[in-house]
Amino acid sequence: MRKTILAILLALPMTIFAQKIGHVNTAIVVEGMSEYTALKAEVETLKKQFSDEIQRKQTDIQTKADAYEKEKANLSETLRAYREQELQKAYEEYQQFVQTSDGELQKVYQAKMATIQEKMMGAVKEVGEAEGFSYVLDAASIPFIGATATDITDKVKAKLGVK
Repeated sequence: MRKTILAILLALPMTIFAQKIGHVNTAIVVEGMSEYTALKAEVETLKKQFSDEIQRKQTDIQTKADAYEKEKANLSETLRAYREQELQKAYEEYQQFVQTSDGELQKVYQAKMATIQEKMMGAVKEVGEAEGFSYVLDAASIPFIGATATDITDKVKAKLGVK
């Protein structure tokens, strides 16, 4: 009985060191995915649309401000106050649109990026299980990768059909 326990205790560290460890560069994998390319194009299109609308609103505010400055001296106190309120309201709407558009861009990006990462992580898991790895780590978050760790980035890319 003692010899059996001693043999188990001696063998235990060897089994720990015998674990296969892999690493994958997830950034490279994601950048190569067609879904990521489509996401970047969609975000750029939205940015352009929002930027055009912001520019239009800025021009509209500037036009109203210039017109107000030209006729301000000839306006009654009531009309002057009304135009100032109009300008203030237009500026507040502009600021709100800028914030809303930024939030919308982030929301679209995060939602689609979560789907992309989920797909990529599924491929990492499948490759890791197929290759018999105990651990697969993201290469970007590892300060040191030893010679015994295996890079599975290319296998994950192949699993996803990424070149």
